[in-house]
Amino acid sequence: MLGLLRHQDALRLCDISRNGSSSPTPSRRPPLGPARDAAVDREAGPVLSSAADMPEAKPAAKKAPKGKEAPKQASKEAPKDPPKDASPKDAPADAPKEAPPEDLSPAGEEPTGVFLKKPDSVSVQTEVVEEEEKKKKKKEDDDLGIPPEIWELLKGAKKSEYEKIAFQYGITDLRGMLKRLKKAKVEVKKSAAFTKKLDPAYQVDRGNKIKLVVEISDPDLPLKWFKNGQEIKPGSKYQVFVGDRVEMMVEVSEEGAQVMWMKDGVEMTREESYKARYRFKKDGKRHILIFSDVTLEDGGRFQVMTNGGQCEAELIVEEKQLEVLQDIADLTVKASEQAVFKCEVSDEKVTGKWYKNGIEVRPSKRITISHKGRFHKLVIDDVRPEDEGDYTFVPDGYALSLSAKLNFLEIKVEYVPKQEPPKIHLDCSGKTSENSIVVVAGNKLRLDVSITGEPPPVATWLKGDEVFTATEGRTHIEQRSECSSFVIESAERSDEGRYTIKVTNPVGEDVASIFLRVVDVPDPPEAVRVTSVGEDWAILVWEPPKYDGGQPVTGYLMERKKKGSQRWMKLNFEVFTETTYESTKMIEGVLYEMRVFAVNAIGVSQPSINTKPFMPIAPTSEPLHLMVEDVTDTTTTLKWRPPDRIGAGGIDGYLVEYCLEESEEWLPANTEPVERCGFTVKDLPTGARVIFRVVGVNIAGRSEPATLTQPVTIREIVEQPKIRLPRHLRQTYIRKVGEQLNLLIPFQGKPRPQVVWTKGGAPLDASRVHVRTSDVDTVLFVRQAARSDSGEYELSVQIENMQDTATIRIRVVEKAGPAENVMVKEVWGTNALVEWQPPKDNGNSEVTGYFIQKADKKTMEWFNVYEHSRPTSCTVSDLIVGNEYYFRVFSENICGLSDSPGISKNTARILKTGLTYKPLEYQEHDFRTAPKFLTPLLDRVVVAGYTAALNCAVRGHPKPKVVWMKNKMEIREDPKFLITNHQGVLTLNIRRPSPFDAGTYSCRAVNELGEALAECRLDVRVPQ
Repeated sequence: MLGLLRHQDALRLCDISRNGSSSPTPSRRPPLGPARDAAVDREAGPVLSSAADMPEAKPAAKKAPKGKEAPKQASKEAPKDPPKDASPKDAPADAPKEAPPEDLSPAGEEPTGVFLKKPDSVSVQTEVVEEEEKKKKKKEDDDLGIPPEIWELLKGAKKSEYEKIAFQYGITDLRGMLKRLKKAKVEVKKSAAFTKKLDPAYQVDRGNKIKLVVEISDPDLPLKWFKNGQEIKPGSKYQVFVGDRVEMMVEVSEEGAQVMWMKDGVEMTREESYKARYRFKKDGKRHILIFSDVTLEDGGRFQVMTNGGQCEAELIVEEKQLEVLQDIADLTVKASEQAVFKCEVSDEKVTGKWYKNGIEVRPSKRITISHKGRFHKLVIDDVRPEDEGDYTFVPDGYALSLSAKLNFLEIKVEYVPKQEPPKIHLDCSGKTSENSIVVVAGNKLRLDVSITGEPPPVATWLKGDEVFTATEGRTHIEQRSECSSFVIESAERSDEGRYTIKVTNPVGEDVASIFLRVVDVPDPPEAVRVTSVGEDWAILVWEPPKYDGGQPVTGYLMERKKKGSQRWMKLNFEVFTETTYESTKMIEGVLYEMRVFAVNAIGVSQPSINTKPFMPIAPTSEPLHLMVEDVTDTTTTLKWRPPDRIGAGGIDGYLVEYCLEESEEWLPANTEPVERCGFTVKDLPTGARVIFRVVGVNIAGRSEPATLTQPVTIREIVEQPKIRLPRHLRQTYIRKVGEQLNLLIPFQGKPRPQVVWTKGGAPLDASRVHVRTSDVDTVLFVRQAARSDSGEYELSVQIENMQDTATIRIRVVEKAGPAENVMVKEVWGTNALVEWQPPKDNGNSEVTGYFIQKADKKTMEWFNVYEHSRPTSCTVSDLIVGNEYYFRVFSENICGLSDSPGISKNTARILKTGLTYKPLEYQEHDFRTAPKFLTPLLDRVVVAGYTAALNCAVRGHPKPKVVWMKNKMEIREDPKFLITNHQGVLTLNIRRPSPFDAGTYSCRAVNELGEALAECRLDVRVPQ
């Protein structure tokens, strides 16, 4: 079954002959008019589709043609005689006057060809009316001159709509129409053949589907459909419009049938469907060709071919035509009135332009052009004489225009003007003094000043000496009869001042002044800052705002937040009148920010600028264990320990101060804090007695001082010299050739001792050895050590006749030389004995071993035999019979292998001799043992809810079988327990134990030689 769908309409070719060919019946669908018919107009061809695919149409009152076209339309739709072969019982005597059915199919039997069709449920409007009643009805219609369609519309309408319908269709005899309606009785005689007939009328929006349904008493009765008196037959020509959706459907007898689509004799393929804007769809036995947006090029003859037959249909695509539903009418208006031109077209998407005397009309303050749905409006406010003329509406893209004329009616009235001097009637509501008005900033102010006078006076507004004339904007003037208004949409501070209104006419003038006072919230407070902080408090200080908003500041509101947070916390809910505020209950070590709001009678100001981030902190406690470390003739070295309490502010350093014994003035020893817990006070008077103290400093300030209990006498103390030799230098110090030699040796003694280095009793070579000496240590440095730097070095530290000495033994080593005289001493079987002599040069270090390799004479590829071998001989085994071998030996010491090996001067040749294998006799050891627990189970106390594990270790051969038991009951496949055995280590995991899991747990290991048992007690404690 080949089908076409337009929009949601379904166009389907149904009349398939039994031999598989179609019987085309050409039909043409003209453009659709307004929705006064059913969805498809009266001259449309047959529209066919499956009844199951369409919603059932709802009955609605039928609209009749408009105005002068009503008689023509009525005559055009007059009933035609039915075909001769239609029996009176099955076909209506009068042709249906309603919308055509959207869904048609031939009645009864199904063709036997390859292409299948299913009879669809169809419906038409059917009335069985007697001939006399029809003539009587026609006579009554002729008496009033009202077409039957309008009577049908009136019968289905409400009584409140009678007058509107009569006015719309030009019925003048309203009394006769009402009388006729009152007497009319709608009598619909049901034919014996129909159990359900069509409704009197249907209404459907254009482009939607409609389904007409009737029910017949006998399904075997022949059924025919009529439209406007003509029998509806399936056709093969279908007309659609550009942009419509089209579906062509064919139904075959088998789902797997091969179907080929052709257009004008050319095959349509899926590869070309993307370019041609069509697609194929298969639904069981149905094959569908879909055009989502049909164009003129898509029209043509379509064929569907299969191995059992073919069918075809013709698709005609035409441009859409526009229909005028309501024309614009001529207008006659008076001056200052409103003129409205209105028209209605059939397409909601159509746009257009308005013209006046051939010139396009543009929107302005008086002229408004609108387009809503199918309606287009041109509205002219305050009509003037120059607006008179011919107005035309031209839809875009259509050769169509609608015209009407605007006539201007001018009325002239002669009168004698009245003379009256102007007068200002001023009423200042909300005034605080005479002609003074107060307004809150941001509010709207409207000063309506009533004025009288004849002729009407002209009002002029002034602010100060400046004339104000603006009629639009935030501040503007509105002039009306007997009233002049000064409007401020949103009052600002700059609007404050004296305003004057002056009204004048030929008779005289009047003047009044008003002082406008604008009050506002104050400006934010200024210079907001934190002056001091403590452990959990801070002092906040600010200055009052420069502008109080015209009202005195009543107080302030404070807020604070943590730095980085967006949540502000209010510090007070009642206004605070002072400009200094102490904020408490803060967390030490956390950065805070604060801000302040000013409050007056109008409201709360904007927030001030945030303070710089600050941290509530407290000074540290005093430093601990202050003591004197060293004293010279002019300096004193102090040391101490950090404070016991430092706090969140940390510590930036320490300040040292001193005071002479006979003075009370403390002098700073350092201006910048020192970080380390020690300091040397310099430039002290020799012999003076000085008191010292130390304070810790952080961002919160100075801590309490730590003071020496006794004054210190500034005089150097003689101290015996002593060398503090590091532990690693108390034994021989070994370095490799080429490495740095850097020895740091501290010493003590006062005054500064004399330091002397020697080597073997002789002074050091200054070209190779560098010595640096300070007050507390001496350094011996050699950039690249050589073997000649080995030896004993003596260090002497002397103060006057006191002396201390130390000896440092240094050995510089390098790699040893190769082994000497490598020889193959003996060869037997597959073995060879290799001997050598130690190297001549051991690199100034003991030879720790030798590295021996062998190589086949044929390949000379070296393979390792022994590593770290200490003897000077070795036996090489598993040599290959028939090969001849070389051997080489590397020497090894603390620096590694020698750079070159000693190679054997002779070779070891392995001869091919008969070999006899005699296996050794031995008795296999019995490794079987009974199970034994190496690690027993231990009693455990665990916390409820936390996983616990019991562990033990068992040994036995063969591998014993392990069984875990709880209270002598074997633990089997329980998800609460997990048993593992890894190399004899046994683990029982208990998931989230409860008090119920407490008890005696045992592990039994069994094999063929015996068994072993381990037990423990598990207690589960519930946390309180």
